[in-house]
Amino acid sequence: MRKLTFVVGDIHGCFSKLDSLTRYCVDYASNRQLMFVMLGDYIDRGDDSRDVVKRLMLQSEQNPNEMICLKGNHEAMLIIAQQNQEEMKWWIGNGGDRTLASYGISSLADFPPDHLAWIKTLPLCHDDGRRFFVHAGVDPTLPLDSQSEKTFLWTRKRYPESLSAGRFVVHGHTPSRSGKPELQKHRLNLDTGAVYGGPLTAAVFNDEHDLPVAFIDHLGEITELSH
Repeated sequence: MRKLTFVVGDIHGCFSKLDSLTRYCVDYASNRQLMFVMLGDYIDRGDDSRDVVKRLMLQSEQNPNEMICLKGNHEAMLIIAQQNQEEMKWWIGNGGDRTLASYGISSLADFPPDHLAWIKTLPLCHDDGRRFFVHAGVDPTLPLDSQSEKTFLWTRKRYPESLSAGRFVVHGHTPSRSGKPELQKHRLNLDTGAVYGGPLTAAVFNDEHDLPVAFIDHLGEITELSH
């Protein structure tokens, strides 16, 4: 039976959109084996970062073979702020205040230790042999095993779309102006601006094609793609 992989873009504390989207993804999979890959930025800017982290932690623990959660630059900022008080203002100014509010705390000193430990151990990327999943993107002029953490988490640089990194790259981080996924020949941007009023979007992949076979958003709209 074919396995489906659902890849979800930047959530930013939009728990209700995450909850709705994952339900639609499970319905779409029907009885087929499935996996989720989350592209990072679970926290900040939105109202429900705590609920998002709690849900993803629970699903990762209960179904470790069905849930891969990658680190985003906002998780990295939280870690930096927790380790260096001088960076707190930087994180707060990028939406960290909404994260603290969702936890009902005013200081990272009171951040739940288990949530912090989970965030610290999030991987930077995932390679399934056909696709390379990462938060922000890659430098296609370098081998994938020579990329920097800064590139994985922060890059917004765009290269000629003719350049291939050796895998089809799936990323988020840069909200699309159209509110729709940006599908190119060698990459896909899945940040559709959920926290700014856009949809939360998942791309659907199978084991037969490198590129997505469908998009699903949190309203249940499905766009089937042909190859």
